[in-house]
Amino acid sequence: MHTIDLKTAQNVVIQYDLATVADRMLAFLLDIVIVFVVYYLGIIIFSFLIKFSFENLGILLGLLPICLVMLYHFFSEVMAGGQSLGKRAMGIKVVRLDGEEPSLSDYLLRAVFLIIDVLFSIGFIAVLLISATKKHQRLGDLTANTTVIRVKSMSAFQLQRIMSIGTTEDYEPQYAGVRIFTEQDMLLVKQTLNRFRLYKNDAHRKALDELSARIADQLQLPKTPRDHVQFLKTVLRDYIVLTR
Repeated sequence: MHTIDLKTAQNVVIQYDLATVADRMLAFLLDIVIVFVVYYLGIIIFSFLIKFSFENLGILLGLLPICLVMLYHFFSEVMAGGQSLGKRAMGIKVVRLDGEEPSLSDYLLRAVFLIIDVLFSIGFIAVLLISATKKHQRLGDLTANTTVIRVKSMSAFQLQRIMSIGTTEDYEPQYAGVRIFTEQDMLLVKQTLNRFRLYKNDAHRKALDELSARIADQLQLPKTPRDHVQFLKTVLRDYIVLTR
């Protein structure tokens, strides 16, 4: 499985799995089914209301589906944070390579380039580029500086499985205030610890230090504990014991 490293707003690097060609193809097919069901229902209703025959709607039958596909992808990804209905069903989403949230222009570029990537080339260009590029990018991704990652495994991942620990019966939590954090916060802590354990460089050490300082501040500690690794491990352990 190919992965990509993305930096969060807190300058913490998190590793994600890139969506595969199969993931993206199935998501697109699901989206196409949704678009065309809505399209044909609309055509039937429209033709019935104004008593036109399908022959008189030749232009709509030819060009409108292409416009609808682009509009659907643009608006669905904008409104759902990078996930069309098909992407949501497949557990994948659009992200920018620099870690920032995709902008309206990014989503628009992706939607427009569907014409070349998929519609006019029957998907050949998209499949070729996603398979060949290091970050699994089609033309729309290359122009918008985006890619598509897998999120299904992340959402299904349970924090309780991170480490094998006991309960409050055999462990006394040190930081009762950890209840203010979310599971995603603690997954970020675990990711930061893992990255530092695997790559003990200045960048990951700085990320570890900044995250420790931020958590200590939110817990209203008088000062950040000196051993940042042990501090974050304790926070993680306390969270699991107190919230499970």
